[in-house]
Amino acid sequence: MANTLEFISVPPKTGQPPKGLIVTLHGWGANAEDVASLSRFFNLPDYQFLFPNAPFPYLNSSVGRAWYDLRMENMYQGLVESRQLLTGWLQSLENNTGVPLSRTILSGFSQGGAMTLDVGLKLPLAGLVSLSGYLHQDVESVKTQNMVSLPPVLIMHGRQDTVVPLQAAVSARKTLESLGAAVEYYEFDMGHEIRPEMLELLRNFVVVNA
Repeated sequence: MANTLEFISVPPKTGQPPKGLIVTLHGWGANAEDVASLSRFFNLPDYQFLFPNAPFPYLNSSVGRAWYDLRMENMYQGLVESRQLLTGWLQSLENNTGVPLSRTILSGFSQGGAMTLDVGLKLPLAGLVSLSGYLHQDVESVKTQNMVSLPPVLIMHGRQDTVVPLQAAVSARKTLESLGAAVEYYEFDMGHEIRPEMLELLRNFVVVNA
């Protein structure tokens, strides 16, 4: 496994220095290219987009990647390594882009949403966006952090999601609010997917927070 993350970078369409960064993490078995294709729908020409590849190969696909294993026999194997890699990579972005974490939005879909909440709650980011994601079991450790406040969080989920059930989003909302985070929460009549109306809410969240 490499000691950093490979990623796709999409610069601002304005040709100017970025107003902020939007980092999006793909789900289990997908890759950076899958989510990079969404950047043209965000309508955020002033921002730079970064799409990292997860560090582990996905067993069922030659191009898929994984942040950690989700098979029952190896559940969460690789999470510690991905957590360290993603944290270090995010902390290096200011030197590489000139944009501080305080103007960086971290977002993710499914397993990428779980990684967003896992790593993002412990960093001074502008905001976090979980699309069809969930919380890892050890989120309570966030309480021990010395941060003044947690980043604002946007949670969006489908009511008919059979991959990550809606209850995961409901539980995440309750837990994060109990930790003191400001949470925006939306449900949609859909399954495990990303829809245009979700990207519009993400856009508004970015404009307000970053």
